[in-house]
Amino acid sequence: MNSRKRLLRWASGIMFVLGTGHLSLLALIAWEDITGWVDRGMWAAVPLAFTEEGAVQMVESLQNKVTFWAGPGSFAVPLILLGCLTWHLAGRGVAVPAGIGWGLATWCALGGVLLVPSPFFAGIVSGALIILAARKDDRS
Repeated sequence: MNSRKRLLRWASGIMFVLGTGHLSLLALIAWEDITGWVDRGMWAAVPLAFTEEGAVQMVESLQNKVTFWAGPGSFAVPLILLGCLTWHLAGRGVAVPAGIGWGLATWCALGGVLLVPSPFFAGIVSGALIILAARKDDRS
């Protein structure tokens, strides 16, 4: 296995673990809210109904929104998809552009600074690996 492929596979593995770990942790923490969506229908995840006062929202409605934006509406699903795409491209020998790595590293650094402590900083490693893989020459 050449070094570019190995770097991209490690980067994709990190992204996949971060995304699935985030969704799994949310499922453990907010299981009752998620099963409530199944009982009431998927539209219950982010209800659009307001109370009589207009802007005042009920606690259940806010909890549903928090659970949605922490789970399926969060970075986790796109991060899993990006990890799978990177894995696939690495298998075909295609380099992922360095700009993707820079964007991922910057986003994870900013998220890590704003949300301390968090595993956002592990995403910086994934972004750096993508940058290194894009700059590697294949001389096998």
